[in-house]
Formats: sequence, structure tokens, C-alpha cells
Amino acid sequence: MSQVYNLFVINKSGGLIYYKDFGSTAKLDTNNSLQLASVWHSLHAISMEFSPVPDCTGIEFLEADNFDLHCFQTLTGTKFFVVTETGAVGIDGLLRVVYELYADYVLKNPFYEVEMPIRCELFDYHLSNHIRGGKDRPTGGSFR
Repeated sequence: MSQVYNLFVINKSGGLIYYKDFGSTAKLDTNNSLQLASVWHSLHAISMEFSPVPDCTGIEFLEADNFDLHCFQTLTGTKFFVVTETGAVGIDGLLRVVYELYADYVLKNPFYEVEMPIRCELFDYHLSNHIRGGKDRPTGGSFR
């Protein structure tokens, strides 16, 4: 199974609205997670502006020596990105499932205000269960 280290959700303005650590060795404190989300949002926006390819949608995958970073941007501008072990497969499918969980448990919550920090126990539960290999939610593809 591919190791997922962290999950970030960034609103269209670049604000971090959700962060979850799934057992990375270097735990991020609140300030570092906010800084990383801000840097990623800025790099994503810059890559769209300066890309030589017309209609570029930004960086979707970044490969480093010790980790990979995968990003999924919704049509509304919300970005989901995960930090994984190098060579992780099926992460695009995982990001789509995370988006489905977000739509089901966050956006359909009548008490949630769009673009605000996510505080939803059902979202946390189903997200953690799915990433840790739980079978309570059918998926279109496996990230294992």
C-alpha cells in the first residue's frame, strides 16, 4: 500500500482550510502547514501563468528525492494535495475519492460555510478510514 504522509485542502483564495497528518516522520506544526499551503498555492498559480502550454491548469505532480506531491484542483478552485512516498501509484484516484468525501460530508453539511476551515467529524472519520485502507466506502479505483 502506498504511504500517504499529509493531506492539505486549500480554498480558492489560497487559505489552508484543512490539514491532516497521516504519520509522516517530520510532523508539521500549524505555522509550517500554513506556510507550505501558501507556497504551494503560489507555485500553482505561477505555473499556470508562465506555462508555455496554452490553458495550463497548474502543477499536478511534483517529484522530489524523498517524496511526491500530487494535486487535484476542482472547477471551483479548491485544491487538494497529498504528500506521499516516492513512486506511489493510484493517487489520482485517491484524490478523487477525497473530493467525493469533501462533497458528501463537508459541502452538504448545512452548518459549513464555504471557504472556511473544515471541522467535520464524519469527513475526518471517512477520510482516515479510507487512507488507512478501510473498506466502508466504494471507490472507482484503488490507490494501493
